Amino acid sequence: MDIRRSAAIRDRFRINNRIRAPQVRLIDDEGGQLGIVQLREALAIAEERGLDLMEVAPNAVPPVCRIVDYGKFRYEQTKKDREARKNQKQAELKEVRLKPKTDDHDLEVKAKQARKFLLAGDKVKFTVRFRGREIFHPDIGREMLEQMAEELRDVATVEQRPLMEGRALSLMLAPSAKLAAAAKPKPPREPKSPATNAAQAAVAASQPPVPSEPDADSDADDDTDDEEE
Repeated sequence: MDIRRSAAIRDRFRINNRIRAPQVRLIDDEGGQLGIVQLREALAIAEERGLDLMEVAPNAVPPVCRIVDYGKFRYEQTKKDREARKNQKQAELKEVRLKPKTDDHDLEVKAKQARKFLLAGDKVKFTVRFRGREIFHPDIGREMLEQMAEELRDVATVEQRPLMEGRALSLMLAPSAKLAAAAKPKPPREPKSPATNAAQAAVAASQPPVPSEPDADSDADDDTDDEEE
């Protein structure tokens, strides 16, 4: 058991000498329950097996600890976290470019393109770029952008009103709140680790059984039988 390596680990689990409880409910590396033992005895057992002692249920009385290969456990947790991050889609910013002379048909095509981006959870930036003397008629570009916002209002919200940036007029749309919530991927449910299952079983085993309440119907039947006698 590498004490120096264990002391350097900083996460939600206490291991080895970081465990503070004088007594622990011990589970071995095969899931067997060894009962309540002194902490020093649990550490000695783990060391004899070349493994680590990990606190898996700190709020139990006494805390539940398990003998594990902590290096392997940490590797598996890191792998699960990496897979979970892969399943989370990162929103991107898509740009749709327009010209002051874009006709109505092309505007419909651009709107459909933007709709696909928004439905996929991405933001869309419309940009109208002015050339030469077109810069003197920004109202044309503003009207086009307002038309885009109106066309897509069922799936988008305006994050930035039309804003002049040099020789370009831009509008920023973001997926609507309902759309973003519906498109958000749900992380897959992961089965509980053997350490967690064993800890729950140990805690449940340590709780006294709850006495069952008498059956009200049975009592009523007994009283009726007594009266008939």
